[in-house]
Amino acid sequence: MKLQSMFKKTNYIAVSEPRKEESPGPYRRPEVHPEVPAGLLKKCNHCKAAIIAEEARAAYYVCPKCHGYFRMEARIRIEMIADAGTFTEWDSGLLSPNPLGFGGYEEKLRQTREKTGLEEAIITGKVRIAGYEAVIGVCDGRFLMASMGQAVGEKIARAVERATEDHLPVILFTCSGGARMQEGIISLMQMAKTAAALKRHSDAGQLAVTVLTDPTTGGVTASFAMLGDVILAEPNALIGFAGPRVIEQTIRQKLPKGFQRAEFLLEHGFIDKIITRQEMKTTLAWILMLHTQKQLPVTAQAADREVAVKSPSIRPWERVRLSRMNDRPVGSDYISALFEDFIEFHGDRYFKDDPAVIGGIALFEGCPVTVIAQAKGKDTKENISRNFAMPAPEGYRKALRLMKQAEKFGRPVICLVDTPGAFCGIEAEERGQGEAIARNLFEMSGLRVPVLSIVIGEGGSGGALAMAVADEVWMLENSIYSVLSPEGFASILWKDSSRAEEAADIMKLTALDLKEMGIVEKIFAEPSHYTVQNYVGVCRRLRGSIRNFLHRFGAMDTQERIEKRYQRFRNR
Repeated sequence: MKLQSMFKKTNYIAVSEPRKEESPGPYRRPEVHPEVPAGLLKKCNHCKAAIIAEEARAAYYVCPKCHGYFRMEARIRIEMIADAGTFTEWDSGLLSPNPLGFGGYEEKLRQTREKTGLEEAIITGKVRIAGYEAVIGVCDGRFLMASMGQAVGEKIARAVERATEDHLPVILFTCSGGARMQEGIISLMQMAKTAAALKRHSDAGQLAVTVLTDPTTGGVTASFAMLGDVILAEPNALIGFAGPRVIEQTIRQKLPKGFQRAEFLLEHGFIDKIITRQEMKTTLAWILMLHTQKQLPVTAQAADREVAVKSPSIRPWERVRLSRMNDRPVGSDYISALFEDFIEFHGDRYFKDDPAVIGGIALFEGCPVTVIAQAKGKDTKENISRNFAMPAPEGYRKALRLMKQAEKFGRPVICLVDTPGAFCGIEAEERGQGEAIARNLFEMSGLRVPVLSIVIGEGGSGGALAMAVADEVWMLENSIYSVLSPEGFASILWKDSSRAEEAADIMKLTALDLKEMGIVEKIFAEPSHYTVQNYVGVCRRLRGSIRNFLHRFGAMDTQERIEKRYQRFRNR
């Protein structure tokens, strides 16, 4: 199907109505309306403006005036992301039954097929995206609002099963009003069927990506739509279980602006990223590449050089102050300097996306890795937005979600630790701060992939340890790592926070102290005034050591590596 087919008369882009000619009054000249060729102008359903069809087509079916997204036919969407000529359709001819004998349903299906040229509400098959092979399923809202009946569930299940058998990733584009009412309980069973098929696919170590488009609601949201390893969404897509009208009628309250839109779900931790249509093919190709490529980086040095740390005479309190300097490099700086093509993923899938933790996938010298950083800001405004790198429970849950994803796909995990401590507040306690930290310690101890943690600034208490149960822990020269802040230590033991400097002297919180105690393996020297202006040399040394770490621990037997990590903490 050619892209021009998008512009036949459908509900997806409304044809603008011709203006009615007004009768001129006795003293008015009649208006002259130039004749417009049929099909040239369309009316945007969002802003109601008249637009030129070709402009919308060139803009990926996005209104050039208000940037609202038009709904798309499934075949056009496939053409937009697939390499030319690579799509092979599967299970053509699989049609919905009428399990309830619902009156008029079969006629409704017949009419819908004639009107849309579709057999059912989803098209499935195999495709290549930038050369990477994948199984794809794309819902089409023109067919009974892409409601999920038996045929839709069956086509998804068959596609996922073939993907599992052929060791291929699955990409599912959702658009649906939910379960198909005319098929009753059979439609409900499709939720379990599709979820079960994706579970087997996941257990086989294969990637699933879901892309949520407008609208994605009901039983589709509560099944395969929210089960991707990576969940993407188009801007402003309506995504929810119960529809807004149902919610308002039930609770008799007006819903807030933006409720259940993609941006709302991103903020609340349920999707990884919002992707524009212009970026969609590139983003999917990048995700596929990161989950295909597994080689270790090339070794450039046989062993790490022992780093000579300067100024051992600097008092601990001075190092505390240096670790907190406003212009000290932060987690995002190291991500930019050490890794290539980082793609950030968001959310804990339970409650929220915590900006105090940045996480995602990147390449390190050709090797896919998961990178997670406790994120201080570069200025006061950003620090406030990131809660001064004090993670809430959802921050630790996001980190753990990404670590478990890394384990599934065999990616090493690299954590950058820089926090005064976990956030302490009413909300944090209500949402289980202690449980979230404990769960990270529990799961990190047994992760089956190499884990490296680097303390780049402050390593405060359990909030730091929750990202430092690693095969090795490294520290920068003027970073600190301690049971709590010196101020807190002095307040608890001496009831006097003003004795923080004295507390720092006895807490053994410096990198030199901790290496001597066997808590950390490496220390990296810093310039005396350490900023992003002079951190290139530090990053160069870090890069060489990370390279060797990945080789040493990547080549190790999995059980040997886990046992070594266990003994590392068992012997403290």
